[in-house]
Amino acid sequence: MAHRPLRFRAGGVAVRDRQVIYRRITGCGDGRGVRFVSVAAAAAFVLAGLSSGVAHAESAPGCGSVTQIGKTAYIGGDSRDAKASVKQFIGCGKNYAYIYVWDSFARKVGDFQISVAMDVEGELKGQRTYPRNQQEGWSAGTDSLNRCTRATGGLKDFVISEDTWLTAETDRRC
Repeated sequence: MAHRPLRFRAGGVAVRDRQVIYRRITGCGDGRGVRFVSVAAAAAFVLAGLSSGVAHAESAPGCGSVTQIGKTAYIGGDSRDAKASVKQFIGCGKNYAYIYVWDSFARKVGDFQISVAMDVEGELKGQRTYPRNQQEGWSAGTDSLNRCTRATGGLKDFVISEDTWLTAETDRRC
């Protein structure tokens, strides 16, 4: 599959950058203190949005804008410490599964592989397995808008095992 990989960081901003933004907005860490309550509230709002750690996918290969349906599933943790996120999208008259390996895990492990597919009423469709260390991937689009579906994703951590896939699936959507 040849498509330009998207580059994401946790919530679009690296953790180090979030800390710098917080210090600049609030004045904390440089002895000046918080200047205004409204500035602190704005900083909290900004940081809450930036600290989600999820990838914000925009479009599936060969399709324009797509819309996430259902909740995000997480591999190896919850929304704070997961290794990867799995999402289901609709667009261009099809369903797509999406997986994104978080930067923190990718940097720490450095040797992993991903696979992603649509589960269409219990049958895997559109499955794609990507080369080692590719951080994101899309399933092929499936003609399944009128059927019950969920996205399923797998992550193999070669540091732990050559044979074991950690998996997660989104909620079922009908």
